[in-house]
Amino acid sequence: MSTRTIAVFNHKGGVGKTSLVYHLAWMYSDLGYRVIAADLDPQANLTSAFLDEERLEEIVSKKNDHKTIFGCFESIIKGKADISELQLDSSDSLESIVNQLALLPSSLSLAELERYLSQLWYESVDNNVNSLTKISSFSRILKKTGTDYKADIILMDLGSNLGAINHTALTSADYVIIPLFLNLIVLDNLRYLGENLLNWQNSWQKILQHNAIDYKSSTGRMQPIGYVIWQPPILLDRPTNAYYNLVNDIPKVYQNAVLNITDGKAYSLKDDPNCLAVLKNYQSLMSMAQEAHKPMFHLKPADGAIGSSYSQSVKDIYNNFERLARKIAAKI
Repeated sequence: MSTRTIAVFNHKGGVGKTSLVYHLAWMYSDLGYRVIAADLDPQANLTSAFLDEERLEEIVSKKNDHKTIFGCFESIIKGKADISELQLDSSDSLESIVNQLALLPSSLSLAELERYLSQLWYESVDNNVNSLTKISSFSRILKKTGTDYKADIILMDLGSNLGAINHTALTSADYVIIPLFLNLIVLDNLRYLGENLLNWQNSWQKILQHNAIDYKSSTGRMQPIGYVIWQPPILLDRPTNAYYNLVNDIPKVYQNAVLNITDGKAYSLKDDPNCLAVLKNYQSLMSMAQEAHKPMFHLKPADGAIGSSYSQSVKDIYNNFERLARKIAAKI
């Protein structure tokens, strides 16, 4: 099968993007897929989740950041017309995590690309060939890296903003998953995000249609395949009325804002085909997992997951993520 590229995206921070990419990457590896976890966020949180402090310090320092995805774009920042063949081959930058799972790391230097890409988008509206070529760099890099690694799936972790890096990176995404954290502004957040995704899809398709150059590697489908909800801790396990209202409204708002469907079927959260999963908040296990640099469902007693309750939680988390991974695979 050809490589499928999935972006996990929400412009709001604290909604569990990185945790979702991290755990899905491990789960797909467990299920026998070849996976690349691509960190396209200058904050490099996904990179930090995978790598221990010593290795992290080695590759994100200024003298070594060419070993991250930033190195692929140095020529663009220096004003050259395109990335070189050497830079196009980011396979050397891949960090092998375990068999069948690799990380394409990020670094803080990637933030330098933001202002360059912002200008390129303005120019691309006028079909500036040079600008369009540069904008397609993300797609070409990920496509070649996926081919060289023989990856089945590339999972992209993006930053919490609506900036040019995210805008450009999404032109390489076949599919988009939206993580949500239940709070009082989740519906407004979803409406705003949906509006921007639709605008980005439409603008990129217009650029492709009106340009004679072949940008097949930059399909820009950005097809939304669903949302994942992270539940907040609920005081005394008693959901409030506000919580119930949010849950009931999410399916309709997702249809309207993200899929642009105004007369769709009314679903409850339980029956909504767009709801990929509702995940519990395992705060203590998440902390253990971050310390051990492993997913929550791989935690052992030696990592601090001691006792029958922790053991059962680890099993439950594995089952939840396996169901989620298989549901996503069926959709793509």
